[in-house]
Amino acid sequence: MKVYGQTSCRKTQKALAWFKEHKIDIEFQNFKKDGVSSDKLQEWDAKMGYDTFLNKKSTTWRKLPQEAKESIKAKEDALRLLKDQPGIIKRPVIEDGNFLFFGFDEMVYEDHFKKTQNQISSSKANRKKHILL
Repeated sequence: MKVYGQTSCRKTQKALAWFKEHKIDIEFQNFKKDGVSSDKLQEWDAKMGYDTFLNKKSTTWRKLPQEAKESIKAKEDALRLLKDQPGIIKRPVIEDGNFLFFGFDEMVYEDHFKKTQNQISSSKANRKKHILL
């Protein structure tokens, strides 16, 4: 599982603390330090649409010149701006197999990871049954 965000972001900090508390191993990529690839942004756009993760409430967005904001006429413009200014990506980004989520929401995390844990437990139980037979 991979988490993307910025260590200075409160919601990213909350998510990282939540994963640690629930003993869920993650790989972390810091947008500020490492950026995000165009391929990754295109993948997220294909799955969810860039409007889902273009955070117009972020400080970075509010500090952008008006002409930069108005330059978004098409998907390509938005993805280019998101690559150049990763601070406008809604954080944190959680990727776990087919699960993709933008933001911090304990209820969503609990629901997803409870299902994941149940699938792992069920798989282990089925393996034990086969071993016993």
